Amino acid sequence: MGFIQALAGAIGGTFADQWKDFYGPVPSLPPTAGVFPGILMGTNNNRGANYKGNQNIITNGSKIIVPEGTAVITMQDGGITGCITQPGAYTYTSNDPNATSIFAGDGIIAPLVKQSFEKFKYGGIPAAQQLLFYVNLKEIPNNRFGTQSEIYWDDAYLGTQVGAITRGTYTLRIVDPILFVKNFVPVTYLTQTGQIFDFADLDNPAGEQLFSEVVGSLSAAFSNYTNNPDKGNRMARIQADQLGFAASLSGAVEDAYQWKTSRGLEIIKTAILAIEYDEATKQLLQDVKKADALSGNRANTFFQQATARGIQAAGENGGGTDMAFLGMGVNAVGNMMGNVVQPNNGFVPNQNSPQTQAAANNFAAAATDQPAQNSENVTAKLLDMKKLLDAGVLTQEEFDAVKKQLLGL
Repeated sequence: MGFIQALAGAIGGTFADQWKDFYGPVPSLPPTAGVFPGILMGTNNNRGANYKGNQNIITNGSKIIVPEGTAVITMQDGGITGCITQPGAYTYTSNDPNATSIFAGDGIIAPLVKQSFEKFKYGGIPAAQQLLFYVNLKEIPNNRFGTQSEIYWDDAYLGTQVGAITRGTYTLRIVDPILFVKNFVPVTYLTQTGQIFDFADLDNPAGEQLFSEVVGSLSAAFSNYTNNPDKGNRMARIQADQLGFAASLSGAVEDAYQWKTSRGLEIIKTAILAIEYDEATKQLLQDVKKADALSGNRANTFFQQATARGIQAAGENGGGTDMAFLGMGVNAVGNMMGNVVQPNNGFVPNQNSPQTQAAANNFAAAATDQPAQNSENVTAKLLDMKKLLDAGVLTQEEFDAVKKQLLGL
């Protein structure tokens, strides 16, 4: 028994004109349908070989259509009796001992299908009547995932554990229809009156199981992604990297639940719709952004601008007199900045501005009027410097440098 190929390749509209009696898939299927029954699409007024066709029942001489992106599986008594993944038209026969029962072609899934067929094919000679099912081989969209509470993973870039609530969608593909039907689809869908196995059906317990397994694999998937050196260990890239994160998620569910090797399923693409980090991670990310901003040449520019703004603000607020205690003029301040910051591309305060000139005059007067320092002056100046340090006008390094100068260290 088995199938004889009648027409290879895509099925055109002229097929119905040539064969008035044939089986095909259920019309108007949702894109999320995984398995669906074959039905009698047309009759020839009882003149053909198959004049007693019933739903999901194949009689001798039936014509079978296999559209692009689908596979046909025939079953009897729970055993696989035939599998076709090549698009085309086929004639079913139960009395031809030379008819083959599998047409897998030379595509990507052909080796998987042939291996699974040898493992699960029906042992013995089946009866004339068999059940016929179609399996969707296209990408199946709109499979959702989401977490109710934070999940946590180790992040190599941040160097610690981070947590987030996330949600998104993924597409999957049935890469081995025999494994999928045999090992995963509930038996209630594989009967003569079986309904459509729809991944989006909220009452489908198998689909709900897949949702739970994906959610259970998200922590490992995020860890795989952020700890992959090829991705630069940056979580910020994940929402734009559909294929990269899909590979991480697919690997995680395979490690935990053997989707591909035992069920014939594989995740193809993902779309992360939202990632909401917990408060500790948000604070950590802010610190990382600041550290990034202060790295390399950006640190010099940032420091120089901050120092210049502090000097200018002191002049505008009458702080030049208070700063005179430092015993330094504008040139001395510039020299101190040069000791801390690389001068090659740094910001230099405008020495011609009124605020800067006023500060320079105050510095010069202080240097002339107070050539010597006693202990009381040093203490007062140190206290005033501490106020400037607390106000953010001076950095800790500047404070320490002038303190050593005043104390003669």
